[in-house]
Amino acid sequence: QVQLVESGGGLVQAGGSLRLSCAASGGTFSSYVMGWFRQARGKEREFVATIGRSGRYTYYTDSVKGRFTISRDNAKNMVYLQMNSLKPEDTAVYYCAAKYSGTSSREGEYGSWGQGTQVTVSS
Repeated sequence: QVQLVESGGGLVQAGGSLRLSCAASGGTFSSYVMGWFRQARGKEREFVATIGRSGRYTYYTDSVKGRFTISRDNAKNMVYLQMNSLKPEDTAVYYCAAKYSGTSSREGEYGSWGQGTQVTVSS
């Protein structure tokens, strides 16, 4: 079972940028499909982005397309989420997650989760 630790969250003004990082350990990182999810206060956790094992395939939820970029470095066991043009509605706790097999936006298919990192976007 892979362990995941997120970092890079913080407070940023609308229009600004943040880069989230997720460090993986305890597994063969290149075997995992990786995803980012987020949960705003009072709302259910939602899918943000996913990336295939090699990094060639990515998929995003519509609300972040063109603003967020997911990437991974298999040599460093890291996955990243570059967030640009941030909006107040992006405020949430962001979670990194891992799964085997194909990419997916379904939360229930991810078996390993980090503890989350808070992103707050002020207007």
